[in-house]
Amino acid sequence: MIPFRFLHAADLHLDSRFSGLVHISPAIRSYLRESTFAALGRLVRVAIQENVDFIVISGDVYDVSDASLQGQLRFQEALKELGQQGIHVFLIHGNHDPLDGLRLTTEMPKHVTVFGGERPDLATAYRRKDGQEVAIVSGISYPTAKVTDNTAVTFSRKPGSRLFHIAMLHGNVDGDLLHETYSPCSRRDLIERGYDYWALGHIHKRSVLHEKPAIIYPGNIQGRSIKETGPKGCYVVDVDEAGSATPQFHELDYVRWQVRDLSIEGLSNEAEWIQRVEQVIDDIREELPELMSVVRFRLIGRGDVHKVLAEKGAAEDLLSELQRREAVRAERKDYKGLVWVEGFAVESGLAIDRERLLEEDSFLGEMLRITERTEHSTEALEELINSALKPLMENQELRQLLSVTSQEEKLSWLRNAAEQGITMLGGMEGAPEDEN
Repeated sequence: MIPFRFLHAADLHLDSRFSGLVHISPAIRSYLRESTFAALGRLVRVAIQENVDFIVISGDVYDVSDASLQGQLRFQEALKELGQQGIHVFLIHGNHDPLDGLRLTTEMPKHVTVFGGERPDLATAYRRKDGQEVAIVSGISYPTAKVTDNTAVTFSRKPGSRLFHIAMLHGNVDGDLLHETYSPCSRRDLIERGYDYWALGHIHKRSVLHEKPAIIYPGNIQGRSIKETGPKGCYVVDVDEAGSATPQFHELDYVRWQVRDLSIEGLSNEAEWIQRVEQVIDDIREELPELMSVVRFRLIGRGDVHKVLAEKGAAEDLLSELQRREAVRAERKDYKGLVWVEGFAVESGLAIDRERLLEEDSFLGEMLRITERTEHSTEALEELINSALKPLMENQELRQLLSVTSQEEKLSWLRNAAEQGITMLGGMEGAPEDEN
């Protein structure tokens, strides 16, 4: 087999909206909007610098619902630049940019292959430097926004071909509950098709589901909400003489989303808490000096400062001040190293003698024992949550919303309920402490 290199990206969502951000200055909002285009520009540069032979983009280039003409024009510019470098692009459409969606009626250039929506079509990929055939690429687009059939089982290798086979699919593998179950399939479905590499799209979290054959989600190229944390980008994949694929991740994002835990333990007053928050912000600037960061602080641990956070609204006051400071930086066009605090999630608690309470024969003690058992058992957590939410499950809309709730969110509900119980039963002056 002839060695070659390709780039795998998906879910560009050019010019789509960022969610969960309020009180943003016009300057920051403009920068956020431009970040998806900037990430696309970085993708083009990576493709050129890494000397890839071709690119596969597995759906959702933009959001048809936003009807962004600019997004489509900027994508065409990127395609043109890739064409000038002799880099072929293979493209499928996903649920956000289906074939029947409104778009520019322009003809794609010859170096771009767009797969149709009736069946998985086949196309040959060539090595740039000598024009030799190196791979067979198969793909299928979404004809409409909702594809609920298992389209993976319709893929098949080209008969008699010994070339490396790549399948492009925009779908939900193994039922990820945080995304729509469009084009649902299992890992076994993909493995049994006999392809060498599955270039997936739709799930925005980067993951390698299987190594041989390679089954990979590259994630989206730019995070757009606090649910899309961490580095975002694409994979550059090297295929050797034996047909083994080695993917290497490349960061493309200009705005990095993250959640930071900040413990209040050991803090004696509000001033010390503010100082710790400001120190973490400075740390983030130092860690990511070339990026804008959007951070949510999870306030955890136990201490006297919790009373200030819960009663006096200190978190909201500090949030307003921190956002004002960053807005001033943005007015100076100083976006690199900018740290926008998206919010504070107060998950801390009052100082208590937890070990004593766990042994105490009281309602509060029993509640904490149930919480502790449930935290460490998925089955127990599901049983408790389902029992508590049973009346809500009778409503169809609420049932659908609750069906996509993550394990982390359910644990958060449990812990918050326990903390409210401690506050109510232990009193706002703190739960009973050891008299000794």
